[in-house]
Amino acid sequence: MKLLRFGERGAEKPGLLDDTGAIRDLSGVVDDINPASVSEAGLAKIAAVDPNSLPLVSGNPRLGPCVSGFQKFICIGLNYSDHAAETGADAPPEPIIFMKTLNALNGPNDDVIIPRGAEKTDWEIELAMIIGKQAHHVDEAEALDYVAGYAIANDVSERAFQTERAGQWTKGKSCDTFGPLGPWLVTRDEIADPQNLDMTLDVNGKRFQDGNTKTMIFNCAHLVAYLSTFMTLFPGDVISTGTPPGVGMGIKPAPVFLKAGDEMTLNIAGLGTQHSRCIAWSR
Repeated sequence: MKLLRFGERGAEKPGLLDDTGAIRDLSGVVDDINPASVSEAGLAKIAAVDPNSLPLVSGNPRLGPCVSGFQKFICIGLNYSDHAAETGADAPPEPIIFMKTLNALNGPNDDVIIPRGAEKTDWEIELAMIIGKQAHHVDEAEALDYVAGYAIANDVSERAFQTERAGQWTKGKSCDTFGPLGPWLVTRDEIADPQNLDMTLDVNGKRFQDGNTKTMIFNCAHLVAYLSTFMTLFPGDVISTGTPPGVGMGIKPAPVFLKAGDEMTLNIAGLGTQHSRCIAWSR
């Protein structure tokens, strides 16, 4: 299934993409695409409904982040061998964990705001996992059973905030709108192998990132198991698994960074497409 949220910001409704690519309204089945509806029981309830029996949504509504109401937006740094190489970093011996705060959450096609004082705003296409059942000290062999589905995430990053000022990475990752997520949550039964997904990111029509999840240093199952040894993962929690090469700060001979008016287009095989426009901070 491809689950989504549609409507104005803060008033999104739950939806399902049918086989023709049309949006069906799930409001009569679940309250939202949230921790309850991405749980095993929630997904079973949705799967039992004939999509053709659901109201058809007309027009081209805004899409919100594909899941809401969750606790944690966890990110993994330097998790692609070819991306680590382009930054000049050694492959980490264990996953590098940081957080995006939830104010960063953004719809897949919403504008991305270049924050006040930004100098080096960058893009990062990532495969996101959405947890479907509570996970604590799970075995790697069973870890993917705890995943409800997958989505596209853009780990937008202000590199000057992230790496050139004291402290940890979070402040360069958590600016408002820096976490586009979606367009859909694609349930895990539709993704045969999360470790063989092509992924691309274009800026203004130019291809910058062209990778595949097979070059992850720590695969999806390992990440779920690893994280669950340090914190309980709950339904709805999002794990963004790292980015392949081609980020702006790695461009040679001179880095390329986002500016107002730039447009990003992201695609991961089977997970749809994001399209975001950058705008200047105005408050």
